[in-house]
Amino acid sequence: MLVVATLSLKGGVGKTTVALGLAGAAQQHGVRTLLVDLDPQANSTIALDTAPTLATVADVLDEPRRSVLDRAIAPSGWGDGLDVLVGAEQTERHNNPDPTPKQLGRLRRALQRLVENDGLLGDTFGSAEVDDPYRLVIIDCPPSLGQLTRSALAAAHRAVLVTDPTMFAVSGVQRAFDAVQTERQRGNSELQPLGVLINRVRPRNSEHEFRIGELRELFGPLVLSGVLPDRSAIQQAQGACLPIQRWDTPGAREASAVFTLLLGRVLRSDRVRRDGTAPEAAPIAPPATH
Repeated sequence: MLVVATLSLKGGVGKTTVALGLAGAAQQHGVRTLLVDLDPQANSTIALDTAPTLATVADVLDEPRRSVLDRAIAPSGWGDGLDVLVGAEQTERHNNPDPTPKQLGRLRRALQRLVENDGLLGDTFGSAEVDDPYRLVIIDCPPSLGQLTRSALAAAHRAVLVTDPTMFAVSGVQRAFDAVQTERQRGNSELQPLGVLINRVRPRNSEHEFRIGELRELFGPLVLSGVLPDRSAIQQAQGACLPIQRWDTPGAREASAVFTLLLGRVLRSDRVRRDGTAPEAAPIAPPATH
């Protein structure tokens, strides 16, 4: 079970759009997925058109037990193969600025409950040796570095850093990159940045071209080659509670292709992690500085 966090420390860049697009691509390609809506705005939960539940992720963070987890997970309205650990406004009570290690470990412990084998917990989290209920877990983080985002990073194997091509993009991605590095140093040596995904790109926009070039100069191969175009189809699909993969317009197909590429990168990273062909604790090269 691979756990991927979609991360941005700058609001309004489309972090939830990326989480939903990746979930839609996974569903389209038959990859059983759980989306964890950790953002108190709960936009992912709304867009995924989930049925009411007896608990939410806020309750799971109160008590990370399997019985609570089961009450907080609902099938997505998008169809089979995609479930949601539903979000709620009450999750904000867990967004402490200075959390304890125990608080930071609650989400990871909850996800461990998903891979229990005959009621026994061992070092099986993310292992191929158990029959995982999900191949992929996507965590939609809030746009701040409090307990919620740090909990996601403590539980994740990979992080997608989401940004847009604006003047504040570089500092936002730098802060997100630093957050990943810090969490690795605190103990989650499996955590790696999967890449930087640039959203809301307008073609032939000189400012966007300049910022994209700046990001590529600073972050090198971490910047994903596919960028998400600024297309109204993305908002239209979300408003209709449908995956972008089912919104039949040229703009939707363009965005869908980017999410398919992102899913491919995610699955390749999972194979590397399972095969042990790259050391998980290897240092991450820092971005270039001027």
